[in-house]
Amino acid sequence: MQPDVQILTGGRALGAERNKVLRNTYLLVALTMIPTVIGAFIGMSTGGIILQNPIIASVVMLGAVIGLQFAIAANRNSGLGVVLLLGMTFILGWWLGPMLNFAMSLRNGPQLVGLAGAGTGAILLAMSAIATTTKRDFSFMGKFLFVGMIVLVVAGIANMFLQLPALALTISALVIVVFSLFLLHDISRIINGGETNYIIAATGVYMSLFNIFSSLLHLLMAFAGDRD
Repeated sequence: MQPDVQILTGGRALGAERNKVLRNTYLLVALTMIPTVIGAFIGMSTGGIILQNPIIASVVMLGAVIGLQFAIAANRNSGLGVVLLLGMTFILGWWLGPMLNFAMSLRNGPQLVGLAGAGTGAILLAMSAIATTTKRDFSFMGKFLFVGMIVLVVAGIANMFLQLPALALTISALVIVVFSLFLLHDISRIINGGETNYIIAATGVYMSLFNIFSSLLHLLMAFAGDRD
């Protein structure tokens, strides 16, 4: 009986540790909303800087976010990692400023922003429910999703020069699909023990939510925006 007791105790301890990582991930993601909102408000009043040189600004922003993610990974076991993550979310919030300004210029802009937020939350709940109830390991999707993300980034940069509305809408739709699956992948890894650091986990979840929200808002403005 002793080995069985040890296995049972070990399993409970492992389950408790994974639940702790998942809980801390969600708490940290919730905390990132504060600098994101603050950054968004500032971005709405200073977003003209981005609009003056959108291509250069986009490349610089992409480089800054990638650099910060490497810095977060390097400091994932210290409080500095949390500070860097919050700083990154502030910058990304500021980056949303021009889009939010455009959304708010629409008659139904506030409703569209609310719908984009609600839709993003619904996707998070759905992916979390799938990962939690099935307990299936979706880590096998990682390589395919990474390749898909790179393709979308390249397509997005290319469309800065091409300026094709249909391509922009297609990219936004695909971003929602890819990053929804990234959410499922990341949450599944936590539940199955593949990710044990909540700072890294929160970084991945936040980036997925950010991309889903911005792309969903773009589609809503394009198809349901009231410009009269």
